[in-house]
Amino acid sequence: MASLPVLAESSVAERSALDDSNEPGAPQDWRWQARHAIRDLEGLERAIVLTEAERAGVRRSLADGFPMSITPHYLGLIDPHDPSCPIRRQAVPTIDEAHEVPGDLRDPLGEEAHEVAPELVQRYPDRVLLLATDRCAMYCRFCTRSRMVGDGGGARALDKLEPAFRYIESHPEIHDVIVSGGDPLVMATSRITPILGRLANIEHVLTVRVATRAPVTIPQRITDELCRALRTHPAVWVMTHFNHPKELAPEATEALARLVDHGLPVMNQTVLLRGINDDPDTLEALFRGLVRRRVRPYYLLQADPVRGTGHLRTPIATGLRIMERLQGRLSGIALPKYIVDTPGGRGKVPVLPDTVVRRSDGVTTLRTFRGEEVDYVDPPTAAPTAAAPSTEPTKSR
Repeated sequence: MASLPVLAESSVAERSALDDSNEPGAPQDWRWQARHAIRDLEGLERAIVLTEAERAGVRRSLADGFPMSITPHYLGLIDPHDPSCPIRRQAVPTIDEAHEVPGDLRDPLGEEAHEVAPELVQRYPDRVLLLATDRCAMYCRFCTRSRMVGDGGGARALDKLEPAFRYIESHPEIHDVIVSGGDPLVMATSRITPILGRLANIEHVLTVRVATRAPVTIPQRITDELCRALRTHPAVWVMTHFNHPKELAPEATEALARLVDHGLPVMNQTVLLRGINDDPDTLEALFRGLVRRRVRPYYLLQADPVRGTGHLRTPIATGLRIMERLQGRLSGIALPKYIVDTPGGRGKVPVLPDTVVRRSDGVTTLRTFRGEEVDYVDPPTAAPTAAAPSTEPTKSR
Protein backbone atom coordinates (compact mmCIF):
# COMPACT_ATOMS: atom_id res chain seq x y z
CA MET A 1 0.00 0.00 0.00
CA ALA A 2 1.46 3.36 -0.97
CA SER A 3 1.73 5.98 1.71
CA LEU A 4 -1.30 8.20 2.07
CA PRO A 5 -1.20 11.60 0.37
CA VAL A 6 1.30 14.13 1.64
CA LEU A 7 -0.94 16.93 2.88
CA ALA A 8 -0.45 20.64 3.23
CA GLU A 9 0.67 21.99 6.62
CA SER A 10 -2.82 23.12 7.66
CA SER A 11 -4.56 19.84 6.80
CA VAL A 12 -4.56 18.04 10.17
CA ALA A 13 -8.24 17.14 9.90
CA GLU A 14 -7.79 15.70 6.42
CA ARG A 15 -4.78 13.67 7.56
CA SER A 16 -6.79 12.27 10.45
CA ALA A 17 -9.69 11.30 8.19
CA LEU A 18 -7.48 9.57 5.64
CA ASP A 19 -5.56 7.74 8.35
CA ASP A 20 -8.65 6.35 10.06
CA SER A 21 -7.80 2.67 10.23
CA ASN A 22 -10.88 2.02 12.40
CA GLU A 23 -13.16 2.33 9.41
CA PRO A 24 -14.13 -1.08 7.97
CA GLY A 25 -11.91 -1.92 5.02
CA ALA A 26 -9.58 1.03 5.56
CA PRO A 27 -7.20 2.13 2.78
CA GLN A 28 -6.50 -1.40 1.54
CA ASP A 29 -10.15 -1.78 0.52
CA TRP A 30 -11.17 -0.40 -2.85
CA ARG A 31 -14.55 0.72 -1.54
CA TRP A 32 -12.76 2.83 1.08
CA GLN A 33 -10.61 4.30 -1.69
CA ALA A 34 -13.71 5.14 -3.74
CA ARG A 35 -15.55 6.70 -0.78
CA HIS A 36 -12.55 8.86 0.16
CA ALA A 37 -11.80 10.15 -3.32
CA ILE A 38 -11.43 13.94 -3.44
CA ARG A 39 -14.23 15.46 -5.48
CA ASP A 40 -14.37 19.10 -4.43
CA LEU A 41 -12.18 22.15 -4.13
CA GLU A 42 -12.22 22.17 -0.34
CA GLY A 43 -10.86 18.64 -0.10
CA LEU A 44 -8.22 19.27 -2.72
CA GLU A 45 -7.02 22.44 -1.04
CA ARG A 46 -6.47 20.49 2.18
CA ALA A 47 -4.40 17.92 0.31
CA ILE A 48 -2.13 19.94 -2.00
CA VAL A 49 -0.96 23.52 -2.42
CA LEU A 50 -3.00 24.74 -5.39
CA THR A 51 -2.09 27.40 -7.90
CA GLU A 52 -4.62 30.01 -8.93
CA ALA A 53 -4.90 28.32 -12.35
CA GLU A 54 -5.72 25.00 -10.66
CA ARG A 55 -8.19 26.58 -8.25
CA ALA A 56 -10.01 28.28 -11.13
CA GLY A 57 -9.86 25.06 -13.14
CA VAL A 58 -11.49 23.03 -10.37
CA ARG A 59 -14.31 25.58 -10.00
CA ARG A 60 -14.92 25.62 -13.74
CA SER A 61 -14.75 21.82 -14.03
CA LEU A 62 -17.32 21.26 -11.32
CA ALA A 63 -19.61 23.94 -12.74
CA ASP A 64 -19.40 22.60 -16.31
CA GLY A 65 -20.18 18.99 -15.46
CA PHE A 66 -16.80 17.30 -16.13
CA PRO A 67 -16.15 15.99 -12.64
CA MET A 68 -12.97 15.68 -10.63
CA SER A 69 -12.21 12.58 -8.60
CA ILE A 70 -8.82 11.60 -7.17
CA THR A 71 -8.47 8.47 -5.05
CA PRO A 72 -6.24 8.50 -1.96
CA HIS A 73 -3.92 6.07 -3.75
CA TYR A 74 -3.44 8.31 -6.77
CA LEU A 75 -3.24 11.39 -4.59
CA GLY A 76 -0.37 9.69 -2.78
CA LEU A 77 1.64 9.73 -6.02
CA ILE A 78 1.22 13.49 -6.47
CA ASP A 79 3.83 16.04 -5.44
CA PRO A 80 1.68 18.44 -3.38
CA HIS A 81 4.01 21.40 -3.99
CA ASP A 82 4.87 20.98 -7.69
CA PRO A 83 2.24 22.00 -10.27
CA SER A 84 4.34 20.37 -13.01
CA CYS A 85 4.20 16.94 -11.33
CA PRO A 86 3.26 14.49 -14.15
CA ILE A 87 0.74 12.70 -11.95
CA ARG A 88 -0.84 15.93 -10.75
CA ARG A 89 -1.27 17.24 -14.30
CA GLN A 90 -3.30 14.16 -15.24
CA ALA A 91 -5.70 14.51 -12.31
CA VAL A 92 -6.05 18.16 -11.27
CA PRO A 93 -8.03 20.51 -13.53
CA THR A 94 -6.52 23.82 -14.62
CA ILE A 95 -8.09 26.87 -16.22
CA ASP A 96 -6.32 25.86 -19.46
CA GLU A 97 -9.25 23.48 -20.01
CA ALA A 98 -11.35 26.55 -20.80
CA HIS A 99 -9.24 27.34 -23.88
CA GLU A 100 -10.18 25.76 -27.19
CA VAL A 101 -7.72 25.51 -30.07
CA PRO A 102 -8.20 24.71 -33.76
CA GLY A 103 -9.04 21.05 -34.22
CA ASP A 104 -10.72 20.63 -30.84
CA LEU A 105 -13.83 18.44 -30.92
CA ARG A 106 -16.49 17.55 -28.39
CA ASP A 107 -16.65 13.93 -29.64
CA PRO A 108 -13.29 13.47 -31.40
CA LEU A 109 -13.78 9.82 -32.32
CA GLY A 110 -17.26 10.26 -33.73
CA GLU A 111 -18.73 7.77 -31.29
CA GLU A 112 -22.17 9.35 -31.27
CA ALA A 113 -22.32 9.17 -35.08
CA HIS A 114 -21.29 5.50 -34.97
CA GLU A 115 -23.70 4.39 -32.25
CA VAL A 116 -25.57 1.33 -33.57
CA ALA A 117 -27.56 0.58 -30.40
CA PRO A 118 -27.84 2.23 -26.99
CA GLU A 119 -24.37 2.17 -25.35
CA LEU A 120 -22.86 0.38 -28.39
CA VAL A 121 -20.46 1.95 -30.91
CA GLN A 122 -19.23 0.28 -34.10
CA ARG A 123 -16.38 1.85 -36.05
CA TYR A 124 -14.89 -1.36 -37.51
CA PRO A 125 -16.59 -4.32 -39.18
CA ASP A 126 -15.38 -6.96 -36.71
CA ARG A 127 -15.51 -5.18 -33.32
CA VAL A 128 -17.73 -3.00 -31.16
CA LEU A 129 -17.38 -0.79 -28.11
CA LEU A 130 -19.77 -1.43 -25.22
CA LEU A 131 -20.10 1.50 -22.79
CA ALA A 132 -20.99 -0.22 -19.53
CA THR A 133 -20.74 2.78 -17.19
CA ASP A 134 -19.92 6.49 -17.10
CA ARG A 135 -18.05 6.34 -13.78
CA CYS A 136 -14.29 6.28 -13.17
CA ALA A 137 -12.24 6.16 -9.99
CA MET A 138 -10.37 9.19 -11.37
CA TYR A 139 -11.30 11.46 -14.27
CA CYS A 140 -8.26 12.01 -16.48
CA ARG A 141 -8.10 15.60 -17.66
CA PHE A 142 -7.48 14.46 -21.27
CA CYS A 143 -10.45 12.07 -21.31
CA THR A 144 -11.81 11.28 -24.78
CA ARG A 145 -15.31 10.93 -23.29
CA SER A 146 -15.33 14.02 -21.09
CA ARG A 147 -18.67 14.85 -22.76
CA MET A 148 -20.36 11.95 -20.95
CA VAL A 149 -18.37 10.59 -18.01
CA GLY A 150 -19.80 11.13 -14.55
CA ASP A 151 -23.13 12.32 -15.91
CA GLY A 152 -25.05 10.57 -13.14
CA GLY A 153 -26.11 7.40 -14.92
CA GLY A 154 -23.53 5.13 -13.31
CA ALA A 155 -23.35 1.44 -14.18
CA ARG A 156 -25.77 0.47 -16.93
CA ALA A 157 -28.34 -2.11 -15.89
CA LEU A 158 -28.25 -5.38 -17.80
CA ASP A 159 -31.70 -4.80 -19.31
CA LYS A 160 -30.54 -1.41 -20.63
CA LEU A 161 -27.65 -3.19 -22.39
CA GLU A 162 -29.91 -5.86 -23.86
CA PRO A 163 -30.44 -4.01 -27.20
CA ALA A 164 -26.65 -3.88 -27.55
CA PHE A 165 -26.37 -7.62 -26.89
CA ARG A 166 -29.10 -8.34 -29.43
CA TYR A 167 -27.29 -6.23 -32.02
CA ILE A 168 -24.08 -8.19 -31.43
CA GLU A 169 -25.99 -11.47 -31.68
CA SER A 170 -27.49 -10.47 -35.02
CA HIS A 171 -24.12 -9.56 -36.55
CA PRO A 172 -21.93 -12.69 -36.80
CA GLU A 173 -19.09 -10.63 -38.27
CA ILE A 174 -18.48 -9.13 -34.80
CA HIS A 175 -15.74 -11.15 -33.10
CA ASP A 176 -14.33 -8.67 -30.58
CA VAL A 177 -16.14 -6.61 -27.91
CA ILE A 178 -14.37 -3.84 -26.00
CA VAL A 179 -16.06 -3.20 -22.65
CA SER A 180 -15.32 0.35 -21.58
CA GLY A 181 -16.99 3.46 -20.21
CA GLY A 182 -16.09 5.14 -17.82
CA ASP A 183 -14.17 2.33 -16.20
CA PRO A 184 -16.03 -0.99 -16.08
CA LEU A 185 -13.85 -2.33 -13.27
CA VAL A 186 -15.11 0.27 -10.82
CA MET A 187 -18.51 -1.44 -11.07
CA ALA A 188 -19.45 -4.09 -8.52
CA THR A 189 -18.37 -7.59 -9.48
CA SER A 190 -22.04 -8.60 -9.46
CA ARG A 191 -22.56 -6.21 -12.41
CA ILE A 192 -19.44 -7.24 -14.34
CA THR A 193 -20.04 -11.00 -14.29
CA PRO A 194 -23.46 -10.93 -16.05
CA ILE A 195 -22.08 -8.75 -18.85
CA LEU A 196 -19.19 -11.14 -19.51
CA GLY A 197 -21.52 -14.12 -19.17
CA ARG A 198 -23.94 -12.66 -21.70
CA LEU A 199 -21.08 -12.13 -24.17
CA ALA A 200 -19.77 -15.65 -23.51
CA ASN A 201 -23.11 -17.01 -24.75
CA ILE A 202 -22.67 -15.33 -28.14
CA GLU A 203 -20.71 -17.91 -30.11
CA HIS A 204 -19.08 -15.55 -32.61
CA VAL A 205 -17.69 -13.22 -29.90
CA LEU A 206 -14.21 -14.69 -29.75
CA THR A 207 -12.53 -12.10 -27.52
CA VAL A 208 -13.53 -9.49 -24.97
CA ARG A 209 -11.26 -6.59 -24.06
CA VAL A 210 -11.86 -4.82 -20.75
CA ALA A 211 -10.50 -1.27 -20.89
CA THR A 212 -9.60 -0.07 -17.42
CA ARG A 213 -7.42 2.35 -15.47
CA ALA A 214 -8.19 0.65 -12.15
CA PRO A 215 -4.68 -0.88 -11.77
CA VAL A 216 -3.35 2.69 -11.96
CA THR A 217 -5.87 4.75 -10.01
CA ILE A 218 -7.47 2.26 -7.60
CA PRO A 219 -5.32 -0.91 -7.67
CA GLN A 220 -7.03 -2.23 -4.55
CA ARG A 221 -9.95 -3.05 -6.87
CA ILE A 222 -7.98 -5.88 -8.50
CA THR A 223 -8.95 -8.63 -6.09
CA ASP A 224 -8.87 -12.40 -6.55
CA GLU A 225 -12.66 -12.32 -6.70
CA LEU A 226 -12.59 -9.82 -9.55
CA CYS A 227 -9.94 -11.76 -11.45
CA ARG A 228 -12.02 -14.93 -11.22
CA ALA A 229 -15.05 -12.98 -12.47
CA LEU A 230 -13.09 -11.74 -15.48
CA ARG A 231 -12.60 -15.35 -16.51
CA THR A 232 -16.38 -15.65 -17.04
CA HIS A 233 -15.71 -15.16 -20.74
CA PRO A 234 -13.03 -17.63 -21.87
CA ALA A 235 -10.97 -15.03 -23.76
CA VAL A 236 -10.81 -11.80 -21.76
CA TRP A 237 -7.91 -9.42 -22.34
CA VAL A 238 -7.28 -6.59 -19.89
CA MET A 239 -6.27 -3.27 -21.49
CA THR A 240 -4.59 -1.01 -18.94
CA HIS A 241 -3.55 2.64 -19.19
CA PHE A 242 -0.25 3.58 -17.54
CA ASN A 243 1.20 6.90 -18.72
CA HIS A 244 4.21 7.45 -16.46
CA PRO A 245 6.70 5.20 -14.63
CA LYS A 246 5.73 6.81 -11.32
CA GLU A 247 2.34 5.11 -11.70
CA LEU A 248 4.03 1.70 -11.42
CA ALA A 249 3.70 1.86 -7.64
CA PRO A 250 3.90 -1.26 -5.44
CA GLU A 251 0.09 -1.55 -5.30
CA ALA A 252 -0.14 -1.30 -9.09
CA THR A 253 2.60 -3.93 -9.44
CA GLU A 254 0.66 -6.24 -7.14
CA ALA A 255 -2.56 -5.66 -9.09
CA LEU A 256 -0.88 -6.46 -12.41
CA ALA A 257 0.70 -9.61 -10.96
CA ARG A 258 -2.68 -10.76 -9.72
CA LEU A 259 -4.25 -10.31 -13.16
CA VAL A 260 -1.45 -12.14 -14.96
CA ASP A 261 -1.25 -14.92 -12.38
CA HIS A 262 -4.95 -15.58 -12.94
CA GLY A 263 -4.18 -16.20 -16.61
CA LEU A 264 -5.45 -12.86 -17.91
CA PRO A 265 -3.30 -11.35 -20.68
CA VAL A 266 -2.62 -7.67 -19.98
CA MET A 267 -1.73 -5.02 -22.55
CA ASN A 268 -1.17 -1.29 -22.03
CA GLN A 269 -2.17 1.81 -23.97
CA THR A 270 -0.18 4.94 -23.15
CA VAL A 271 -1.36 8.40 -24.20
CA LEU A 272 1.39 10.79 -25.30
CA LEU A 273 1.00 13.92 -23.15
CA ARG A 274 2.83 17.25 -23.22
CA GLY A 275 5.01 17.81 -20.16
CA ILE A 276 4.04 14.42 -18.71
CA ASN A 277 5.69 11.72 -20.81
CA ASP A 278 6.74 13.39 -24.07
CA ASP A 279 10.39 12.38 -23.94
CA PRO A 280 12.07 9.08 -24.83
CA ASP A 281 13.72 8.49 -21.45
CA THR A 282 10.41 8.65 -19.57
CA LEU A 283 8.68 6.34 -22.01
CA GLU A 284 11.61 3.93 -22.09
CA ALA A 285 11.44 3.64 -18.30
CA LEU A 286 7.67 3.11 -18.48
CA PHE A 287 7.78 0.47 -21.20
CA ARG A 288 10.62 -1.43 -19.54
CA GLY A 289 8.73 -1.30 -16.25
CA LEU A 290 5.60 -2.68 -17.87
CA VAL A 291 7.40 -5.56 -19.56
CA ARG A 292 9.12 -6.42 -16.30
CA ARG A 293 5.62 -6.72 -14.82
CA ARG A 294 4.56 -8.99 -17.72
CA VAL A 295 2.45 -6.31 -19.40
CA ARG A 296 2.86 -5.74 -23.13
CA PRO A 297 3.06 -2.09 -24.27
CA TYR A 298 0.46 -2.13 -27.06
CA TYR A 299 -0.15 1.43 -28.25
CA LEU A 300 1.44 4.82 -27.77
CA LEU A 301 -1.61 6.92 -28.60
CA GLN A 302 -1.50 10.43 -29.95
CA ALA A 303 -3.82 12.33 -27.58
CA ASP A 304 -7.29 12.72 -29.05
CA PRO A 305 -8.24 16.32 -29.92
CA VAL A 306 -10.79 16.64 -27.14
CA ARG A 307 -12.15 20.09 -26.54
CA GLY A 308 -10.04 21.92 -23.93
CA THR A 309 -7.02 19.59 -24.01
CA GLY A 310 -4.70 21.53 -26.34
CA HIS A 311 -2.33 22.26 -23.44
CA LEU A 312 -1.78 18.51 -22.97
CA ARG A 313 -1.39 17.47 -26.59
CA THR A 314 1.83 17.26 -28.61
CA PRO A 315 2.46 17.65 -32.35
CA ILE A 316 2.63 14.34 -34.22
CA ALA A 317 6.26 15.19 -35.05
CA THR A 318 7.06 14.83 -31.33
CA GLY A 319 5.74 11.28 -31.28
CA LEU A 320 7.68 10.39 -34.41
CA ARG A 321 10.93 11.69 -32.92
CA ILE A 322 10.33 9.70 -29.75
CA MET A 323 9.61 6.49 -31.65
CA GLU A 324 12.73 7.02 -33.74
CA ARG A 325 14.79 7.28 -30.56
CA LEU A 326 13.17 4.21 -28.97
CA GLN A 327 13.63 2.00 -32.04
CA GLY A 328 16.73 -0.04 -31.37
CA ARG A 329 16.85 0.96 -27.69
CA LEU A 330 13.91 -1.27 -26.79
CA SER A 331 13.20 -4.88 -27.73
CA GLY A 332 10.15 -5.64 -29.83
CA ILE A 333 8.05 -6.76 -26.86
CA ALA A 334 8.63 -3.39 -25.15
CA LEU A 335 8.04 -1.15 -28.18
CA PRO A 336 4.40 -0.17 -28.83
CA LYS A 337 2.88 1.05 -32.07
CA TYR A 338 2.48 4.81 -32.36
CA ILE A 339 -1.17 5.34 -33.27
CA VAL A 340 -3.37 8.25 -34.29
CA ASP A 341 -7.08 7.58 -33.82
CA THR A 342 -8.31 9.77 -36.65
CA PRO A 343 -10.94 12.42 -35.89
CA GLY A 344 -14.50 11.64 -36.86
CA GLY A 345 -14.23 7.93 -36.11
CA ARG A 346 -12.39 6.96 -39.29
CA GLY A 347 -10.22 4.51 -37.36
CA LYS A 348 -6.71 4.11 -36.03
CA VAL A 349 -3.68 4.78 -38.23
CA PRO A 350 -0.16 3.64 -37.30
CA VAL A 351 2.42 6.40 -37.80
CA LEU A 352 6.02 5.36 -38.36
CA PRO A 353 9.32 7.24 -38.55
CA ASP A 354 10.50 7.57 -42.16
CA THR A 355 13.16 4.86 -42.38
CA VAL A 356 13.04 4.51 -46.17
CA VAL A 357 15.75 6.79 -47.61
CA ARG A 358 15.12 6.03 -51.30
CA ARG A 359 13.82 3.41 -53.68
CA SER A 360 15.11 2.35 -57.09
CA ASP A 361 14.56 -0.68 -59.31
CA GLY A 362 14.91 -3.65 -57.00
CA VAL A 363 16.79 -1.76 -54.27
CA THR A 364 15.42 -0.04 -51.15
CA THR A 365 17.80 1.98 -49.00
CA LEU A 366 16.87 1.92 -45.32
CA ARG A 367 18.12 3.96 -42.37
CA THR A 368 18.87 1.93 -39.22
CA PHE A 369 18.42 3.17 -35.66
CA ARG A 370 22.17 3.98 -35.69
CA GLY A 371 21.70 6.27 -38.68
CA GLU A 372 23.43 3.90 -41.11
CA GLU A 373 22.07 3.52 -44.65
CA VAL A 374 21.71 -0.08 -45.81
CA ASP A 375 20.51 -1.42 -49.18
CA TYR A 376 17.96 -4.20 -49.30
CA VAL A 377 17.95 -5.94 -52.69
CA ASP A 378 14.62 -7.44 -53.81
CA PRO A 379 14.56 -10.95 -55.29
CA PRO A 380 13.93 -11.25 -59.05
CA THR A 381 10.28 -10.90 -60.05
CA ALA A 382 10.35 -14.42 -61.48
CA ALA A 383 12.49 -16.65 -59.35
CA PRO A 384 14.94 -18.82 -61.35
CA THR A 385 13.78 -22.39 -61.81
CA ALA A 386 16.13 -25.08 -60.62
CA ALA A 387 17.31 -27.47 -63.39
CA ALA A 388 15.17 -30.59 -63.56
CA PRO A 389 17.02 -33.78 -62.60
CA SER A 390 17.98 -36.04 -65.52
CA THR A 391 15.71 -39.01 -66.14
CA GLU A 392 18.32 -40.96 -68.10
CA PRO A 393 19.63 -44.08 -66.35
CA THR A 394 23.08 -43.81 -64.91
CA LYS A 395 25.59 -45.92 -66.80
CA SER A 396 27.66 -48.27 -64.72
CA ARG A 397 31.38 -47.91 -65.08
